[in-house]
Amino acid sequence: METTVKKLEKSMVEIKAVFDKEEWKAAQKKALNKLTKTAVVDGFRKGHVPVAIVKARVGTQGLLSEAVDEILSTSYGKVFIDNNINPVAQPEANVDVMTEDALEITFKCPVVPEVELKQYKGLEAKKKAVRVTAKEVDDRLAQYQNEFAELEVKNDGVVEQGDTATIDFDGYKDGVAFEGGHGENYPLEIGSGSFIPGFEDQLVGMKVDEEKEINVTFPEDYQAKDLAGQAVVFKVKVHEIKAKILPEIDDELAKDVNIEGVETLDQLKENIKDTLRANKKAEAEQQFDTDVFNALVEANPVEVPDAMVEQEVQNMIREVSDNLARQGLNLDTYMKFTGQTLDKMKEDMKEDAEKRVVFQLVIGEVAKAEKLEATDEEVEDYYKEIADQYGMEVDAVKKALAGREADVRADVVRNKAVDFVKENVAK
Repeated sequence: METTVKKLEKSMVEIKAVFDKEEWKAAQKKALNKLTKTAVVDGFRKGHVPVAIVKARVGTQGLLSEAVDEILSTSYGKVFIDNNINPVAQPEANVDVMTEDALEITFKCPVVPEVELKQYKGLEAKKKAVRVTAKEVDDRLAQYQNEFAELEVKNDGVVEQGDTATIDFDGYKDGVAFEGGHGENYPLEIGSGSFIPGFEDQLVGMKVDEEKEINVTFPEDYQAKDLAGQAVVFKVKVHEIKAKILPEIDDELAKDVNIEGVETLDQLKENIKDTLRANKKAEAEQQFDTDVFNALVEANPVEVPDAMVEQEVQNMIREVSDNLARQGLNLDTYMKFTGQTLDKMKEDMKEDAEKRVVFQLVIGEVAKAEKLEATDEEVEDYYKEIADQYGMEVDAVKKALAGREADVRADVVRNKAVDFVKENVAK
């Protein structure tokens, strides 16, 4: 067998294989013998049908097709191993020439693309400075104040912003009641934004036992497609109005919040500052990681085969499914709720999937360029990180990952490469 390799666009490789006449004839003979052993013909016992009859029944082209399957079963892997080619997806095989004396087959397959590192040091990415303002602290105090507010029935007066009105409502579209548009004794906080825009504002000024028709239009992106962008009428009746009585922002409120170690207003303010600062640091770190990711991908373009992008899309779908499962949901329920389809979800993921593939390829080359390796201590720390993340014992993690030590070390090396790139951004 002689092979010729040709590189195509998007990391595709074409291999033309011309098989030796002797090898091809041997495959035909082997195929005929197999057919003879399984042939069933009236008047003959199975396995004892004369070769000439089998050959006549199968026909030349049928026999040659069987012989192709036979030769591929022994030579298929050799085509790629001999040429040091590792396909990342199932190769395609096309028979170009198939006669009794000659066989030529063209194989096409995607391979891991070659990566030419252009820039991975001095990338433009800066970590945002973290600062907590007095207004942010005051806003959080106001939230606590609102959370511990008490509701007091208003025997007189009208609905105002901040009040909670207990209402009955019935929604109609073109005079016909629609699904989900009915409610009885529903407590609605005015200004909460719980209902569609315009609904709560039109309750302001109503009295107890007053009835009113409210005209609103559903948002264009409303999840119920039959109501999206549609004008409707709600018939509303107010049963009760409660005013919100806010507590004083003082030491008593600080105690009510019930945070360990917090007994005074000053301590509560410090706790709020620390919490906001920690959250902002986490957000800044996440944004920095995203900026580095995008900068590295942009600076090192790689032509990725479609098969690798599709594999990454499947990984992303699994990630979504796993995250939903942790929330007690499944992918089908999520798609129904969001109005998505699996095909649309996959299409939306393609761009990000391609970037993720490029990032991993480039990071792999960074690790090689910097000769990064994983020490035993670093691997042990990695096991501990996984154990902490999933609330497991380290030994249980090692047992779960038994046989995948090489993958674990590869993960450690990739993480070190990512840290290296982050540490060497433009100063």
